[in-house]
Amino acid sequence: MTGEFSLEALARLPEFNHPAASPDGERVAVYYDDTGRNELHVIDVASGEMRRVSDGEVPRNARHPFMWAPDGERVYFHLDDSGDEQNDIWEMDLDGNAAPVVEDSGQCMLTDVHDGKLLYVSSVGGQMNLYRYDRETETNEQLTEYELGVYFASYGPDGDRMVYMTNESDDMTNMDVYVADADGSNPRNLELGIDGSESHFEDWSADGTELLVSDNADDKTRCGIYDFETESVEWFGDGEHVEEAVAFLPDGNGFLALRTRRAAVVPLVYDVDGTATELDLPTGVASFPEYGDAALLGDGRVLVEQTTPTQRPALLVHDIESGETETLLEPVYDDVDPESFTDAEYVTFESHDGTEIGGLLYDSGERPSKAVVKVHGGPPVQDQRNFKRRTQFFLSRGYSVLEINYRGSAGRGREFKERLIGDWGGGEQDDVAEGARWLRDKDWIDEDALLVYGGSYGGYSAYWQMVRYPELYTAGIAWVGVTDLHDMYENTMPHFQTGLMEKYLGDPEENHDLYRERSPVEYTENLGSPLLMVHGVNDRRVPVSQARHFRNALEEDGFEEGENGDFEYEELGEEGHGSTDIEQKIRSMELVAEFLDRRVATRKDVSAR
Repeated sequence: MTGEFSLEALARLPEFNHPAASPDGERVAVYYDDTGRNELHVIDVASGEMRRVSDGEVPRNARHPFMWAPDGERVYFHLDDSGDEQNDIWEMDLDGNAAPVVEDSGQCMLTDVHDGKLLYVSSVGGQMNLYRYDRETETNEQLTEYELGVYFASYGPDGDRMVYMTNESDDMTNMDVYVADADGSNPRNLELGIDGSESHFEDWSADGTELLVSDNADDKTRCGIYDFETESVEWFGDGEHVEEAVAFLPDGNGFLALRTRRAAVVPLVYDVDGTATELDLPTGVASFPEYGDAALLGDGRVLVEQTTPTQRPALLVHDIESGETETLLEPVYDDVDPESFTDAEYVTFESHDGTEIGGLLYDSGERPSKAVVKVHGGPPVQDQRNFKRRTQFFLSRGYSVLEINYRGSAGRGREFKERLIGDWGGGEQDDVAEGARWLRDKDWIDEDALLVYGGSYGGYSAYWQMVRYPELYTAGIAWVGVTDLHDMYENTMPHFQTGLMEKYLGDPEENHDLYRERSPVEYTENLGSPLLMVHGVNDRRVPVSQARHFRNALEEDGFEEGENGDFEYEELGEEGHGSTDIEQKIRSMELVAEFLDRRVATRKDVSAR
């Protein structure tokens, strides 16, 4: 039987986000919430001493990363209004003095800084495009004007060139890498892959003669080094696993990468001769900091974040030459016994059409066991073998959990990921339902206590499962989920209109019937068991209108809202698309716990109207 701990004790365990090494490699900045609120901290690598820098100036929700200024005396960070993700760019010195730098009406995301010039993408003109802010003249300049979003730009080492990613192909699955002059002129597509593949850049070499890139033209993502002189790419790896490049090593003798294998992520060091060495770490999920050089501490040492299903994230310093690893920031457990956490078993099952679907199964140990089918968002992400609070929360209350990596998920290659293209709400929802049946058929599962839970695209899945497969579930919980695809297209951010909606469903006018057919709001009359709907009012990815439309449709069908009604509805006034804030996590987990106590401990069926 899984150990028990209080909801609040679990939610209050401090966590860190977005660790980044300073330019000199002597310090690491990190978001950390040991005070009960997310704050910026700086760790001295030599001594391990950690000092809090901010006092409420940084966002409560640590969704977006920050970046060191090149002088190592300041940090640039993203600040929005109560989770609405319309970020401005601010700076903070190491004494905690903060001030805005770039303010506009769109979503700003800083991508690089060189010689007082900030390179960032912004939706201020509608679509995400590339802009430059000059600190000396205090002026902004738009550098690109593409119809589809621009992502992840970076200056070359000398600041005279930049590299970025966008798509000018008619194939919405395509992504290309471009190199241009620093002012955006003379853009050139490097044509790394094929039309329809996703090419990414990751890092510049120190002398600017090479780019570290990734591409999935051969199905599994592979790492490569692009040579500007020969205009060719040397590819690495044998194609067996998805591998993604991260950063060049400063000595030029290789690069860092990540390998995905059976829902685990392994850190790699590639030599220039093609030899890949896996870091010796427990089976789980390892990652390097978001911005390439932010992983580098100097003297052959790198920052690694490591977690497993039963070990909360730890921040490590790994010495590449010696192979030794030290812990810079230990996970904190307070009064929660880490032995009470439950490990994951990697499982597979056959879906309706013979497709093998992978997932992670957590056994609560209770017999018979209540169960949760937990569906990830994205959709092109993957449930991996990392520590998840909500999963451990369900387990602590006696619920076994199945996390399903349905078709369209990442981690298995381009062909598997693209099986959702044109079929949003189709085969992947059959995968989820088949997973629910696979779980329900186990003799140790209580088939009268099977729930579906998900957030974002997982929230869409929870809505869909509840109205298209109502016979499977005792109850459902939909968090910031999509319900009306036309309304979603009209009200989400522009880069989600193109990079998500049009990519998976096509043009909403040309494919009007498909948008309606795959909208859960069209099937509310089928609701057969209690549903909890939760949405943040400041959500700009999946607007709160999605939940409101579904609630209104339920009421029109004669369903009643309330703790003793057919469905329950909560709007969270200070949140957007989820939150890392401790108090907000406690509130959200309390809503789930109270719903489970009311609806599953004493089952109440909903009669279809």
